[in-house]
Amino acid sequence: MSQKETVDVQKVSDELVKSNESMLMTMGASDPWVNVELARRRISRKLPPTVVIKGRQTSNPKVTDIYYKCDHMRVTGAYKERGGLNSLMSLSKEAGARGVIAASAGNHAQALALHGSQLNIPVTVVMPLNAPIVKVQNCKGFGAKVELYGQNFSEAKAHAEKLAAEKGYKYVNGYDDPEIIFGAGTCGLEILDQLPDADVIVVPTGGGGLIAGISLAVKRLNPAIRVIGVESDACPSVSKALENAKPTRAPVSTGGTLADGLAVETCGSLAFQFIQKYVDKVVVVPESLIARSVLHLLEVEKMLVEGAGATGLAGILSGQLDEDLAGKKVVVVITGGNIDINLLGRVIDLGLKASGRLHTFDIFILNSVGSLAEMTRILSTTGASVKTITQENPLVYDVFRLTVHMEVETIDQAHWEKVKGTMKSHGYELREHQMELSSVPRAASKL
Repeated sequence: MSQKETVDVQKVSDELVKSNESMLMTMGASDPWVNVELARRRISRKLPPTVVIKGRQTSNPKVTDIYYKCDHMRVTGAYKERGGLNSLMSLSKEAGARGVIAASAGNHAQALALHGSQLNIPVTVVMPLNAPIVKVQNCKGFGAKVELYGQNFSEAKAHAEKLAAEKGYKYVNGYDDPEIIFGAGTCGLEILDQLPDADVIVVPTGGGGLIAGISLAVKRLNPAIRVIGVESDACPSVSKALENAKPTRAPVSTGGTLADGLAVETCGSLAFQFIQKYVDKVVVVPESLIARSVLHLLEVEKMLVEGAGATGLAGILSGQLDEDLAGKKVVVVITGGNIDINLLGRVIDLGLKASGRLHTFDIFILNSVGSLAEMTRILSTTGASVKTITQENPLVYDVFRLTVHMEVETIDQAHWEKVKGTMKSHGYELREHQMELSSVPRAASKL
């Protein structure tokens, strides 16, 4: 984009927002974009912009100019503070006095709890019975009233809506409330302020609120910019909605998802209207690439990011966006950093395996003196690093052979193929193990 075009973008923005806030509120009734600018004016008093940082090279050589919008760098560790604060600040005095209620098991709940306490607005959060203890305690610590109900998010949501009707609370939907969407859109305005010549914004996508808000915000100021969503194949609710031209239920995989913050079975109806109008593309990625992305961000960018927060990068690593991103200035939104520490080690292992760097296998050797030493000597010549090694009872499979369980680290998949070739050339039989996602425990949804 030329310097002249960059200046023109700023000129359009300045002309649209020079009115006072009361005029903007009148305009907002017919122009949704104005509500995003109103949201920015409201929340900027309490939420400074998050940084955009230049990323290092990923494993995808087609994408060389990548930036990260670090929306996980908040007190609660997620972008949800934008919409949560905007929704609370938009309440009438009477509604604020009655209080708000939401169903959530994490990021949305914490955002409302934190800012509700600061604004003296009572907040009730209904969380599933299996919500992570640390999230429950955080919400209580921020001052929210917490009720545990239901086996999943859907049951908690139904109970929260029932309580809202009974007690007169305002129910705040975490991804389809208008003020939530407009608040989320402020992320897009900040990106254009910080990187006005950005060509593409890649957004993790679940219920659709964030990508709806960002696309609404940026397409007015720069219609040429592309907005692309990335979903987990464990719960592709937006893709399913686009296929059917309406929000359509896409049940969460029985194996769960590492991107639990995106695990919304049906995308929001209001969000979908904006997605249909403004979003250029949505792609679906496997869970293994999400784990790989968490690993890359931790190892290379030195950022601890949850699965949902890393899903945008997974879209790039998948190769599905090569034609869209080649030679472009790309911004990836990092939406959250609240990964379950008990889960982190397993996610790293899965990421290493998906990157072709960690391998578990059985290798069979003769049940004789010196056989184990000889096998490991040959393995050492390949440059593979042995992480674990255990020997099985020789009578289980074959009285003449031992089964040795091993875990080794290699540089990449090509290195591993050479390791296997070397061992097989010396007469060793290998049986590789596959790490299934179902073996990785996952937390409840962070919605």
